[in-house]
Amino acid sequence: MNIGQAAKSSGVSAKMIRYYEQIGLIPKAIRSDAGYRHYSSSDVHSLRFIRRSRDLGFSVEQISALLVLWNDRDRASADVKEMALSHVARLKAKIAELQAMAETLEFLADHCHGNDRPDCPILADLAEPTTATTVPNKAPKFGVASGVLKHGEKGFAVVTKEKILQKNL
Repeated sequence: MNIGQAAKSSGVSAKMIRYYEQIGLIPKAIRSDAGYRHYSSSDVHSLRFIRRSRDLGFSVEQISALLVLWNDRDRASADVKEMALSHVARLKAKIAELQAMAETLEFLADHCHGNDRPDCPILADLAEPTTATTVPNKAPKFGVASGVLKHGEKGFAVVTKEKILQKNL
């Protein structure tokens, strides 16, 4: 089948198929006398494998390693499991990071009056992020995570139980 058919059958765009060939993730396609790429059903199966791996968030380097394991019938499934669990740990860390970002933005938005006045805790935090250190090793990475945002004469301050973190004061 040609590249368009392989793309349609595998769910991988023709552009990405050419890219995967270029970087060596898949072997170069057999060429017809006219120079057109020709793909076998085995090639399409590999492309589907790559597509599913990408859908699960594996990097190109990880997919390359997974393809080697997939094609090695003498592999130990423990190697595949180790890769999968390592990837899960990275995904969970990313989820926690995104959750912290969302919580910070929600907190700041909750404390923004959203009126016609120029005072804005969101912009204040973007200009000078604060970090609350209420629990060791649990400090938020993204500015304000807990506490009460108070407006003072010269700016905003975050008031927590343990400590007052000030901004522009």
